Amino acid sequence: MSAPNTRRGPQGGPPLLAPALAYGALLIAAVAVWIGAPQAGASAASTLSYAQAHTGQMHAEAILVFGAAVPLAIWTATVYRRLRTLGVTAPGAVIGLAGGILAAASLAMSGLVTWVAADTAHIVSPALAKVLSDLSFAAGAAGFVVPFALLIAGVAVPSLILGLTPRALAWFGLVVAAIGMVSTLTLLTSALDFTLPIGRFGGLIFIVAASVLLPTSRHRLTAAAQPVAA
Repeated sequence: MSAPNTRRGPQGGPPLLAPALAYGALLIAAVAVWIGAPQAGASAASTLSYAQAHTGQMHAEAILVFGAAVPLAIWTATVYRRLRTLGVTAPGAVIGLAGGILAAASLAMSGLVTWVAADTAHIVSPALAKVLSDLSFAAGAAGFVVPFALLIAGVAVPSLILGLTPRALAWFGLVVAAIGMVSTLTLLTSALDFTLPIGRFGGLIFIVAASVLLPTSRHRLTAAAQPVAA
């Protein structure tokens, strides 16, 4: 007796919207908690003083940032699988996957360093507190936004070429990705720090919109592309 045929059609993965919204909620909560914290250019003394006075707040920030990395990684893997199901075989999808994983890793690193900075605030020197603060900032700023831009571009480019999403959304993603790549230069000058929130929150808007508008299968893509009968 022959074995039953268990082959199934291509699987596009779970819904994209849930991890996108979870990531967005955690990111916005982290930003809200971090309001009032010293900026990257603050002195070592003020950085240590803030850490000693706001240990609980920094621990909350660390948990939120670290937590945000998890749904971002899930979204990255899921959208890569979705793009493959939709017939994307160009390197763009893999570039997006690599960018998303790097972005999630940088976000996790930022959260963990912040946790260490808070946990050791009462025993470290001002110089070490400044080092930990700058490392957390660098990982969560350019260290996150630049690979996040690769993720956005990896979705936007095939979406534009193959018509997977409305052209306006694909072009929006490309613009956000380009600005995100420019944020590399924030490591050299703070004059370009404005690119960081554009890349971070513009990218969030893009992945939420793409989660809703990306078709789940080639069949739905083909059906959406057919002209409506008069």
